[in-house]
Amino acid sequence: MKILEITGGQKLSGTIRISGAKNSAVALIPAAILADTETTICNIPEITDTDNLCSILSHLGVSTKRASESIIIDSSNMKNEEIGEEFSKKLRASYYFMGALLGKYKKAVMYFPGGCSIGARPIDLHLKGFEALGAKIKIDANKYTVEAEKLVGCPIYLDIASVGATINIMLAAVKAEGKTTIDNAAKEPEIVNVATFLNNMGAHITGAGTSTIKIEGVTHLHGCFHEVIPDRIEAGTYTIIGALCGENLKIDNIIPEHLESLISKLQEIGTKLEIGSDYIKISKNEKYKPTNIKTATYPGFPTDLQQPFSILLTQCNGKSKIEETIWENRFMHIPYLCQMGADITVKNQTATFIGPTKLKGKEVVATDLRAGASLVAASLIAEGTTMITNVEHILRGYENIVEKLTKVGAKIKSREI
Repeated sequence: MKILEITGGQKLSGTIRISGAKNSAVALIPAAILADTETTICNIPEITDTDNLCSILSHLGVSTKRASESIIIDSSNMKNEEIGEEFSKKLRASYYFMGALLGKYKKAVMYFPGGCSIGARPIDLHLKGFEALGAKIKIDANKYTVEAEKLVGCPIYLDIASVGATINIMLAAVKAEGKTTIDNAAKEPEIVNVATFLNNMGAHITGAGTSTIKIEGVTHLHGCFHEVIPDRIEAGTYTIIGALCGENLKIDNIIPEHLESLISKLQEIGTKLEIGSDYIKISKNEKYKPTNIKTATYPGFPTDLQQPFSILLTQCNGKSKIEETIWENRFMHIPYLCQMGADITVKNQTATFIGPTKLKGKEVVATDLRAGASLVAASLIAEGTTMITNVEHILRGYENIVEKLTKVGAKIKSREI
């Protein structure tokens, strides 16, 4: 088992370069199988989630080649195999193969996806979308068989603006007959990135990034070259770390417009930021004002950043609150923060912070990906040494986190126990 050992109290300075977006890459890799010829995707992060998706590709007979930050995917010898639980349980994004296989072969058989335990994560909206396109769903325990004689475009309304459902329906609909309209679609930048990829392959998709996406079905998709956008959640996490212990820490290779809700909150509490065309430079302020946060779908404050931001709230003067509206189990890191010395109470879906408080190093557990990131942030400002276990969660979403933090002055190391 791997652990992270972090000694806090170091000032961080220098440059952290942001990797390709995890939440984009994990959809682009399954989407690539829709092409009849070879595709190249660059700026792919080297994280365990992308490794696990490549294992599924190999299982399906798809060849992959990694070259630096790129991946070449050739599905010319692909077979439509059942995706067993040994593959699906490793990550939530395995469900994108359901939409891609349905779109390509009109049939997908796979087990329920895994991922972080941050709350109930049903795939009802995905399945309703597939059914609307003409598929029939058979569920046997955790095994899903989705099959259609043909897929026909139609209007689809999402009860919730779900990123996963929006992308999965797009993957199924690109080769359907006629026009599909997705209303109340999610608007995240990752959806735009996936739609652009599909369009580069020959799809006809308009409206990505708005609440209405229109898809004109095509019969064939071809290979292309495509680039993953920078990871806004990774960028946000390191920006928050900069506000905690940075000294002119530069977060490079970002799209600032993707971070507007975070930047607004940082400015509200008194953080001094230098914002460039593709970077943010940030230093710790000695006194922060309190604030309240309510998570929301894009362009609102991201649920994936509320956990790292909670560490900053422990250092704000006065009472702050976070209301979590997306997932019901997004506060599992808070008991560990309280062990480290934070003053936090949780009632229903709202956490209340009284600060500032000094944090002390303890033995803590990364219960999920972003909880793990928040514990890394807490450890960097804590007195003494913190040991974080279950770090596999962190490595799922943050490429070379130990190397990136070490390079800017953190005392952090990964070791086996």
